[in-house]
Amino acid sequence: MILFLIPLLLSNILQSIGQVFSMIIVGNWLGENALAAISAFFPIFFFLVSFIIGIGSGSSILIGQAYGAKFDERLKAIVGTTLTFTLILAVALAIIGNLFIKDLLKLIGTPENILNVSSHYASILFWSIPVLFIYMVYTTLMRGIGDSKTPFYFLVLSTVLNVALLPPLVFGWIGIPRLGIYGAAYASVVSTILTCIILIIYLYKTKHPLRIDSSIRKYLRMDLELLKLILKIGIPTSINMVFLSISEIAVITFVNHYGSNATASYGVVNQLLSYVQMPSICIGIAVSIFAAQSIGSNQFERLNQVIKIGLLLNYVLGGIVILLTYLFSEPILNLFLTNASTVQIANSLLMITLWGYLILGHSFILTSTMRASGAVLWPTLISIFVIWCIEVPVAYLLSHYTYLGMKGIWVGYPAAFIVGLCLNYFYYKFSWKKKRIVRLIN
Repeated sequence: MILFLIPLLLSNILQSIGQVFSMIIVGNWLGENALAAISAFFPIFFFLVSFIIGIGSGSSILIGQAYGAKFDERLKAIVGTTLTFTLILAVALAIIGNLFIKDLLKLIGTPENILNVSSHYASILFWSIPVLFIYMVYTTLMRGIGDSKTPFYFLVLSTVLNVALLPPLVFGWIGIPRLGIYGAAYASVVSTILTCIILIIYLYKTKHPLRIDSSIRKYLRMDLELLKLILKIGIPTSINMVFLSISEIAVITFVNHYGSNATASYGVVNQLLSYVQMPSICIGIAVSIFAAQSIGSNQFERLNQVIKIGLLLNYVLGGIVILLTYLFSEPILNLFLTNASTVQIANSLLMITLWGYLILGHSFILTSTMRASGAVLWPTLISIFVIWCIEVPVAYLLSHYTYLGMKGIWVGYPAAFIVGLCLNYFYYKFSWKKKRIVRLIN
């Protein structure tokens, strides 16, 4: 698990480096209004990405079980069906997103002074969604067979391209027109497209098990029965991610009420928290894949070991990251923000919520294990309940009706994490463990 986890963690760290570099360039040289424009769009983009995360999650579980059971033809059918469905979905979302992005930004209360910039930035990214989704789902499928190294190598390439393209496109170097904030979007689009093309060529040339060859191309027409199974597992995960993204849209609506400085601080805090929970997310992915392979090969004793090791890694690695963030929060925030009051707002929000991500990591391990067996309904319902009955109401009430103001928004996060862990543990202990776990792929 550690050997699998290292490239996965490094992949996420590298991806974050590209995002951090972009935010530092935008925040320090283009100003906090430009940073706020990007932050305002993020919840909507996450909403759209939620669909593909669910499809990728469902497919990776089936890939893991088929790989563990050594069902090669079934594995290729999963790849072909997933890629075709992903492309159809991505094209539809790209068109819909471009048509309605300005209306959506207005709906969530985006400040007027950043509305036009944010909508233009969003429209650039929307056109890259088909390639981005194919790239995302392909790397997810590779991890499903235990290959975390190849996605890591290509994320290195993507990050290098993004970092190399960003300054020339933003500032107009070497004869390139000065694009400002839109240069950050174009750098992301170009690096993603180039990386995806090179990845597909590389897999074919190296005869990777998941390369697109004649054996996979025959399944690109989609196996409808298999698609139903993928959607049966993936849709609850997508619904969960959609409800999570809608909650983020609700939260940023509360934040926008406090002005563009608050929106900028929200964007930076959100970015930092995505790094803090990175170990937990990676461990959850590793647990899900190893659990699926254990179930596919009928090794249930190995399944128990996977869970124990996952929990241990969560508290050790997650605890180290959270402690370091507590110790160095202000210097880290100063990398992104230049306004002292914005830094103060962001720092107070971090102090309130950081510790809760260890609790969230524990929940990830339990839900990842259950999802690996196809048990997705109850973990999804629990997640939706804690988001919409705990997190969002607490954030709204405390930010609107108490002296806490904007700080009250962040109190809802750890409250939801605690309730979520308790409910997931009870379901895992008293329901899931008593059921007979069977393979989904036969």
